[in-house]
Amino acid sequence: MTNWLPDLSSGSGPLYQRLADSIESDIDKGVIDAGAKLPPQRDLAYDIGTTVGTVGRAYQLLRERGLVSGEVGRGTYVLAQTAESPKPELEPAALGTRLIDAPSGKLRFDSTAAPDVGQGAIIAELLARTAEEHPHEISSYTRDFPERWYEAGSRWLKRNSFSPSPDSIVPTLGTHAAVMAAIAALTMPGDTIVFEHLTYSQISRSAGLIGRRTALVSTDDEGLDPDDFERVCAQKHPKMMFLMPTAKNPTLVTLSAERRQAIARIAREYNVALIEDDLYGELTDDPTPLLAEYAPERTIVAGGLSKSVAAGVRGGWLSCPPAYRHRIRVAHKMMTGGLPFLLAEVGTRLVISGQASDIRTRCIAEIQTRLHVVREMLAGFDFKARDNVPFVWLTLPDPWLSGTFKNACLAQGVLIDDEDEFKAGRSEQVFHGVRFGVSQPRQGKDVAGGVTVIRRLLDEGRAGYDSFS
Repeated sequence: MTNWLPDLSSGSGPLYQRLADSIESDIDKGVIDAGAKLPPQRDLAYDIGTTVGTVGRAYQLLRERGLVSGEVGRGTYVLAQTAESPKPELEPAALGTRLIDAPSGKLRFDSTAAPDVGQGAIIAELLARTAEEHPHEISSYTRDFPERWYEAGSRWLKRNSFSPSPDSIVPTLGTHAAVMAAIAALTMPGDTIVFEHLTYSQISRSAGLIGRRTALVSTDDEGLDPDDFERVCAQKHPKMMFLMPTAKNPTLVTLSAERRQAIARIAREYNVALIEDDLYGELTDDPTPLLAEYAPERTIVAGGLSKSVAAGVRGGWLSCPPAYRHRIRVAHKMMTGGLPFLLAEVGTRLVISGQASDIRTRCIAEIQTRLHVVREMLAGFDFKARDNVPFVWLTLPDPWLSGTFKNACLAQGVLIDDEDEFKAGRSEQVFHGVRFGVSQPRQGKDVAGGVTVIRRLLDEGRAGYDSFS
């Protein structure tokens, strides 16, 4: 490859990312053939005027994408792209990094669904009773929602002094579906939605699939920066913003009342609708008023059962200004195909009977026990954990990179999420962090085993992982 040089004149993000993207593009176009040897890192660094470390990070990113293989002493070679492993058509920022079909035998630290505290027996009884009492509704499509479904949502979303009326509720097929229904109903293709750089990025990816654009707003140690939000509003003219004000995924930051007031004021000034995802907030005892209390006329609050009761029930609700309710309900049906009677009724019975609250209490107790293990075993390292919330945000010490650390954990049988999983779009910000959940392992001893792997890798540093295959 004596005459080849990458084109770095376009693209965005850090130089190593643009270099990797340029090489990937040339592989796609056939400029670089399968089996070709990439230039030595030192030579390429000299040719493009950068450091060997930058080229090394780019080559590592290409290895993680499955495009090249590195062989010690021989160099880096382009792999053949087979039909069995097709390349994604979406850009990496729109895909995420999570393994959907996890390899068998791996410990799942990449999920934050409610822990198993025996709720299966309770749900089985409710399923049987619902099937016995409503055979016709189960055999047909759900066209009419009974009033109890709205009452259940009103009760479940109530927190602190926020107490939504049943008239504001839309029952949904989980919190994700609730948020996407609101986006589909209240924005149009081409409209811009604001996200933080790190957030529950599956919303931004899903919004991109239906033609919405993403604008990123900066954060600091206290959360979303209102001044930058105002700048984005003035420059990008967004129609909506998605945020998690309490126990944000993945960094666990909670916005202060002052920042919530500022965000409400700016949203009102620029006519921006707000989606407040309170899925983790409902696990906490945080007394800060919900964002919806500062801007009730434009805030949609979404929540559900997945983190605190049972993810498989897919129970969810949103509360919205009355003018939005019909549009969002129709959009939810169009986006999901409709709400199954069986799941909606079981979720409602869990809430109305008080069993959902009881299960949540038991889940919180189990999460607390597991977090205690994490706090003891990772003492001395830089991490954030919050009472009742089933995940940990770990800031990695030098020399670890987020993606490399994730791969090292995977090689040791533990699935965690790197920071790219939570990036709402291409971002130049680097956080050097990973998130791992503690709620999915069946037993507490499994949590200790997974954290042992994480601790060992942190202790071993550079010697802890060999990325060459």
